[in-house]
Amino acid sequence: MRTSRRQSQRHGYLVIDKPAGWTSHDVVAGVRRIVGERRVGHAGTLDPAAVGVLPVAVGLATRTVEYLANSSKGYRAEITFGIETDSADADGRVIGQFDATHLREAEVRLLLASFLGTSTQRPPALSAIKVGGKRLYELARQGSPVEVAERIVSFSRLELLSWVSPILTVDIECTKGTYIRSLAVDLGRSAGTGAYLSHLVRTRSGPFLLSDALALSAVSDAITEDGWRSLAFHPDWSLLDRESVFLSEEDVDRWRNGVHLSISGCLPGPVRVYDELGGWLGVGEASRENGMIEPRKVFPREFSAT
Repeated sequence: MRTSRRQSQRHGYLVIDKPAGWTSHDVVAGVRRIVGERRVGHAGTLDPAAVGVLPVAVGLATRTVEYLANSSKGYRAEITFGIETDSADADGRVIGQFDATHLREAEVRLLLASFLGTSTQRPPALSAIKVGGKRLYELARQGSPVEVAERIVSFSRLELLSWVSPILTVDIECTKGTYIRSLAVDLGRSAGTGAYLSHLVRTRSGPFLLSDALALSAVSDAITEDGWRSLAFHPDWSLLDRESVFLSEEDVDRWRNGVHLSISGCLPGPVRVYDELGGWLGVGEASRENGMIEPRKVFPREFSAT
């Protein structure tokens, strides 16, 4: 039976340095146009005003985006004290101005230290979170703003890089789903001065670093000059923080037929699965109870990241 949907010819992750003013979906559309593939998606939305690391999955790599989206992130943020905006960033309307001249670097360091570790955070009212099928920013623009529930977040690094009053520059390492805009608001309220996120660069998403990122405008020439293999990261990069399992030839056939396999010693959760020669087979889920691995993402036999 013939199908009108062309099979993807390229598979892997492109790490794009998202430009300011572009949405993450704009970047996905640009990559789709450049590489000529229909199956393209991104891992981890960046606000239009933000720049930096945006991993874009192409072809069969789109099947592993969920694992990368769950990974931790790194940012370099510029936070300006003394001003609040309705969006908590530079694109918003100023809704409050306060005196921040009394703030000193020592006090700012103490503020940052108080946010280290696990706490709760309320996402911005102007965000892409959906409530009742509509995004929060759409509801806010319609005059029906919704205050969503707080979520648990964790900051493992909040390193002050510079303090030139009233502007703080800070390096951040945090869990998935963390809003740096909300951090800016919370810091401003703790200081009693208000604050907003005046600039943001995502420096890391999972294993992908800003040094890996390429401008969208350079992708086409890079593919032509260096080839897809040199440019794209294999789909298994989305799970580099997980254990790897190598299967015998007999178990490979069982894996492809969806049979649960008994593998001892694996931590529960997703695992990377390969054959004896290191060929990528997909993603399994290791059970906490019985030491079994369930096939979750079984990649086709002919798959290669080309």
